Amino acid sequence: MNDHVYKIIEVAGSSTQSHDDAIRTAVSKAAETVQHLNWYEVKEMRGHITDGQIAHFQVVIRVGFRLE
Repeated sequence: MNDHVYKIIEVAGSSTQSHDDAIRTAVSKAAETVQHLNWYEVKEMRGHITDGQIAHFQVVIRVGFRLE
């Protein structure tokens, strides 16, 4: 088994649909510019309320990617 070294970055994603969608948006966007994404963890979850309803879901995630 090879040893690996990872770098960790934080990204924020948002969605009008769900926290899950916000996570998927953040990971998808990070994957456009960062290679070897391996894992994520949710660091923060929050949202915006308008007229007593959730208007936006927002997450801050830590994303780990393997260094070559």
